[in-house]
Amino acid sequence: MYLLINAVGVIIFIAVAVLLSKDRQKINRRAVGSLLALNFLVAWFLTTFSVGRDIIQFAAAAFTSIINVSYVGIAFAFNDWVNVPQMNFFVGALLPILLIVPVFDILSYVGIMSRFITIVSRALTFIIRTPKFETFFSIEMMFLGNTDSLAVSTFQLKTMPANRQLTLAMMSMSCVSASIVGAYIQMMPPEFVLTAIPLNIINALLVVNILNPVDVPPSEDTIVDISANENRDPFFAFLSASIMKAGRLIFIICASVITFVALAALINKLLALINPSITLESILGMIMFPCAWLMGLDSTEAFQLAQYMGTKLITNEFVVMLEAQHQLPSMSTHMQAVTTVFVTSFANFSTVGMLIGFFNGLGNKDAAQFISQNVQFMIASGILVSLVSAGIAGLFVW
Repeated sequence: MYLLINAVGVIIFIAVAVLLSKDRQKINRRAVGSLLALNFLVAWFLTTFSVGRDIIQFAAAAFTSIINVSYVGIAFAFNDWVNVPQMNFFVGALLPILLIVPVFDILSYVGIMSRFITIVSRALTFIIRTPKFETFFSIEMMFLGNTDSLAVSTFQLKTMPANRQLTLAMMSMSCVSASIVGAYIQMMPPEFVLTAIPLNIINALLVVNILNPVDVPPSEDTIVDISANENRDPFFAFLSASIMKAGRLIFIICASVITFVALAALINKLLALINPSITLESILGMIMFPCAWLMGLDSTEAFQLAQYMGTKLITNEFVVMLEAQHQLPSMSTHMQAVTTVFVTSFANFSTVGMLIGFFNGLGNKDAAQFISQNVQFMIASGILVSLVSAGIAGLFVW
């Protein structure tokens, strides 16, 4: 019975995406069907065979090694910030952008990135029929995270209309960063964390194709190749601009995260004047209860998962993981799977602020305004991707 409820839940989550679609007539049904099939294949492969998880873990380790190199540079300037038992968010997650963005910009400058994008995107677009850059972006953000992937794609963003940039913003709600996967697997079951990463990327493409269907004509379905531009800046001028861009991005993200977290805390303070037990987290937890029940859980586990969902949306995944890790021994295997997959992403309200800050700071102003006017689609995308990923993973774990 619970398996049937879980299966019906996945159908309902996708149906909700269709109902919320900006233009249901433009939904690419072939792409949606292909992505659904790929979803089930990947979920089955990763939950059944260890080799699938080994592949993801190897790729994540490669990107993590780049992050670790960045700490060498950070420690040179701020040794007492790095050589500590636990680096803070600013040092551990943001300052590595100072290396990541220039490295990928250099790869773009010499033409390596454009060639790699072309090869990967052609293979994937042949299978799932989605635009070349959006397809590659989904792979890129599986390891780099949202703002890093956007930052190394700024040259591409300048050529894209606002509705395609909204697609990237919506997709960016559902990624993680390789630099913190190691922290995730210390708190939650590693096999489910590593299953969540590719599922979230596939479902990011699936959900945005439903919520924000965009027709991309062949003339616009191209990849920007900086190396082919004869008027590009000299290398060191280009590198200097890349470093400055990375620096601005760090402070934009930091300011946005601080403000959104503080605003949530302020709202909770005001709600406490009405009743100390009322918080944004608890309100969202009650709203999310039907979604948690549709994961194929009994009412007790569904209520607990719903509270985790509300907490994650208001705060972040780390808060939930720190709380849930102590409850894992008492959870069923199915509950462990759906909880871990749901919380393994950056989908929360502070991420919305971070992305809006990025597009306002480094993107086209008109596109930034358009994205700000469609924030509800970013939030819907983040929640629905997490629900669909958790629901599909749960079908294979009992």
